[in-house]
Amino acid sequence: MGPGDLSALLKTIPTRDDENLIVGYDSSDDASVYKLSDDIAVIQTIDFFPSMVEDPYLFGQIAATNALSDVYAMGGEVISALNIVTYPSGDDYDLLGEILRGGASKVHEAGASLSGGHSIHDDTIKYGLSVNGRVHPDRIIRNVGARVGDVLILTKPIGVGIVTTGYKKGKLSQEAFDEACHWMTTLNKHVADVMKHHPITSATDVTGFGLLGHIKEMLGERVSAEIKAEQVPYIKEAYSGAEQALTTGGGKRNRAFLAEHLDFQINDPAMEEVLLDPQTSGGLVISIDEAHSQAFLDELAEKDIFARAIGQVTDRQDKTIIIN
Repeated sequence: MGPGDLSALLKTIPTRDDENLIVGYDSSDDASVYKLSDDIAVIQTIDFFPSMVEDPYLFGQIAATNALSDVYAMGGEVISALNIVTYPSGDDYDLLGEILRGGASKVHEAGASLSGGHSIHDDTIKYGLSVNGRVHPDRIIRNVGARVGDVLILTKPIGVGIVTTGYKKGKLSQEAFDEACHWMTTLNKHVADVMKHHPITSATDVTGFGLLGHIKEMLGERVSAEIKAEQVPYIKEAYSGAEQALTTGGGKRNRAFLAEHLDFQINDPAMEEVLLDPQTSGGLVISIDEAHSQAFLDELAEKDIFARAIGQVTDRQDKTIIIN
């Protein structure tokens, strides 16, 4: 569902006051957070989708990595997960077993327990997880809170949607597809571990709304940001795929929703498509005060964790995001 449709729908859902519900669906955060005690809050999130790859084990890994990511974006650690599956009746259940094994491998890599799940028959295969995490109530990282002067840091290259679409159509290479799969199965856990040592002001994971869509959520109506297009990393061949119009319906919806909020000062239609491309299991976008940004980047580099500074938060301007 596109960001505009989702926002409109959620406004129609009634809410209930609960002093222990720290983060609910009335905001655009990545997960809900419920306070259990002065020291512990539980993070809850859910995500599942159809396969975008042929290998069932790989699909399970991608779907699980994607579902776990919301907990990391909020500064938490994953503690348990449940499988969610839709599967055609009568199909080869060995295939489903491979999907579940792929998902379990990533849950276990996260140091969490896979404790069950739920399945229903459907015409198409879909898989994902319901995930529980924990965090100290005072150490929750939300996707709002970016301040003027903060540096924006991205922890995975973008372009997954374009590359997987182009590969399916035989237009992009196996090498590019393999790179996309590498990033889609890379947990954001290690980034989250480093985040705990630094004064992060906000963070979110980059998924269906694309890089610019998720940055827009971080900025809200309070501040703007300047993004340096040449500093944004993308998967090999994503740019050439955009030049060949190997884009997705989600990318078109992102452009329509964000049009009034963006000021593209670059004359580069292909790069615009890359920046709007929906991601699956993308990296984190993190805001941190400029004075602390280099120390954060240095620690990530020391631990061999990918990260790039891509822009900076500014005072509110006519447009929410300026791309130059």
